[in-house]
Amino acid sequence: MNREKKPISFAAIYRKYGIFLILLLLFVASATINSNFLKPQNLINILKQISVVTIIACGQTMLIVSGMIDLSAGLVCTMSACFSAGVLAATGSITLTFVVGIGLGMCAGWLNGFLITRYKLQPFIATLAMTNIAQGITQIYTNGQAVGGVEKIRFLGQGNIIGIPMPVIVMLLAVGVIAYVMKYTTLGVRIYAIGGNEKATIASGINTNRSKRIIFTISGALVGLAGVVLMARLMSGQPSVGAGYEFDAITAVIVGGTSFSGGIGTVIGALIGSIIVGLINNILNLLHVSTQYQLIVKGLLIAGAVIVDVKSKENKKAS
Repeated sequence: MNREKKPISFAAIYRKYGIFLILLLLFVASATINSNFLKPQNLINILKQISVVTIIACGQTMLIVSGMIDLSAGLVCTMSACFSAGVLAATGSITLTFVVGIGLGMCAGWLNGFLITRYKLQPFIATLAMTNIAQGITQIYTNGQAVGGVEKIRFLGQGNIIGIPMPVIVMLLAVGVIAYVMKYTTLGVRIYAIGGNEKATIASGINTNRSKRIIFTISGALVGLAGVVLMARLMSGQPSVGAGYEFDAITAVIVGGTSFSGGIGTVIGALIGSIIVGLINNILNLLHVSTQYQLIVKGLLIAGAVIVDVKSKENKKAS
């Protein structure tokens, strides 16, 4: 008896091959618009431009796959950048600079996780509160002025190894570490389990609250690292940058195939999503499209990716 074949949905095709097709189309479009696009140096420059956002996106991937989100990442990144710049200017110690920058991010992440697990706040509310806290602390510390005197860390922001910029190397290391954590460690299993079915995970005896705090702390560490890299790239701690980085990171994660409802996604997908967003920005800049319209495009990207995700889940239920 022959079984009737079920039609393959667009959402299912997108889930499997969509980001690669989009990436290919954007490469072709970019090469058509700019004859210099495919030159190795230009491609490396694009990777350099997306490095900070991609490091943040590594943490956002862990959070979104586990059914959470962090709206404070951009301004916590700014806070880490400014404080690490101040420490470097005052002490000249690169080691202490990293400790302070990453440590601040970890503290902010842990506090987000604590508020969510201890007081049952929604991640949206807890991290929105942290956004204001981080912005306020940064403004008090800097008085709205850039923090300079960070020449000792120039190599991290502007140096390279065998032609690959240091920010790109740090970005790839972050992607590699988080990809390993999510695929091969117990924490990785719990990340997918919590996002897939938290009640079943609790019933199996796993301390989900502890896991959530760890996930937020690791994500915070990545945000802090991104802040140090940002400071090194700009050669100063700028209190006016970083706002909106969290949305760029979330866009990259969702476009990269991570389900906004949790349980599905990879950090490699987030990297590809980040490249896609970077290429779109590159094309829009080449076409002299204003920033306001670029924001509209990013918003449509998120909406489109979420719609595809929802349709994919509906088709699975129907089947």
